[in-house]
Amino acid sequence: MRLAELCTLRVGGEARRFLLSTRRDELIQAIAQADVAGEPLLFLGGGSNLVPVDGEFPGLVLRDGREDVRVLTLQEFSELRAGGEQPSQGHEPGADLRPDASNGIHDASAVVVKAQQLAAATPSCVFLSVSGGLAWDRLVECCVTQGFSGLEALSGIPGVVGAAPVQNIGAYGGEVADCLLGVTAWDRQERRLVYLSAADLRFGYRDSLLKQSRLQVEAGFGMPQFAPARPGTNPATGRWIVLEVDFVLQRGGGTPVRYAQLTGALGVPMGTVVPAAQIRTAVLELRHSKGMVLDSADHDTWSVGSFFTNPILPVDAAAALELPQDAPRWEVALPGRAGEVGVKLSAAWLIEHSGITKGFALPGAGAGVSTKHVLALTNRGNATAADIQALASHIIAAVQGAYGVTLVPEPVIL
Repeated sequence: MRLAELCTLRVGGEARRFLLSTRRDELIQAIAQADVAGEPLLFLGGGSNLVPVDGEFPGLVLRDGREDVRVLTLQEFSELRAGGEQPSQGHEPGADLRPDASNGIHDASAVVVKAQQLAAATPSCVFLSVSGGLAWDRLVECCVTQGFSGLEALSGIPGVVGAAPVQNIGAYGGEVADCLLGVTAWDRQERRLVYLSAADLRFGYRDSLLKQSRLQVEAGFGMPQFAPARPGTNPATGRWIVLEVDFVLQRGGGTPVRYAQLTGALGVPMGTVVPAAQIRTAVLELRHSKGMVLDSADHDTWSVGSFFTNPILPVDAAAALELPQDAPRWEVALPGRAGEVGVKLSAAWLIEHSGITKGFALPGAGAGVSTKHVLALTNRGNATAADIQALASHIIAAVQGAYGVTLVPEPVIL
């Protein structure tokens, strides 16, 4: 199986081994066997956040084929999590990567209490437990169709449910963290099932504990040994592999609009509560206009979506850049510094004002910037992974040279 057939960029070489499974026990067994053998592992979701290698991937590419959605009452959710899949006991995980709370990471009792509090405050809430292999937008469509609100601003995002919390996907004023209660995951270090609550996951801007845990894996004495990823590397698969995701949504009603572009599309003031179906329609139209909805016939959509995250800088560092007054910027929490305020800049603005235009391409390369949106790097039909990386490096250098800001790629680059 070629990775080009499994990822949205349509680049990549052969996988030495490939397995698509619709059974949780088979997925876990495959992961554990690969780890013990020291075999490289790529646990692949929808392939929408991946720049593969052009050559062979020298290990196992594993995909979750399960697509179950369970809509639950509070009682059903409580019974599932309080009395269901409790992980076995074992030694503490490595202190450098585990969540701060060592007494509750492995069971779901805390999330049951949280669910009870939410239901008491908002009786209209509904609980979902979703298999990691379900396509993300199928979940959003299903929820909107059934009258559940909370996820509609994330319409049209490619990928699968299990990958959504890794990146803390977000768009148009919403993030998956807004509605996520927790995840059931396989802990590759502990070799057991664990439950990680939203608090355990340490969500940030396009970030989470799951993303931070992408590790190098080496076999030693029959056990996988984990160490934090080396600076400058972006390993494919982390310590925790998400198998199911729990959400809390609202039944009926709508969601306050919290994004200026979306308020413009809907013709409403900021904060207006709009039905989920209307928000979904508007978001999909906006994404289509930017080439951000996958279309196999349109090379301009063969991408990973936004290739770079918006830079967040300390206030003094942002001020030192002396950007023009019209450069977009937003006051946000500074990642990794509790209580400190930072400034988020627009990666798209920085790229465009560094001389990179829509449709830009390096001479003779099969990759180019989207004709609709400068944040999307696209495969024009004959690109290689090396072409994509060369274009990304050129853009990073252009922005660094113009403004002294280093853009950070959003996808996993093998």
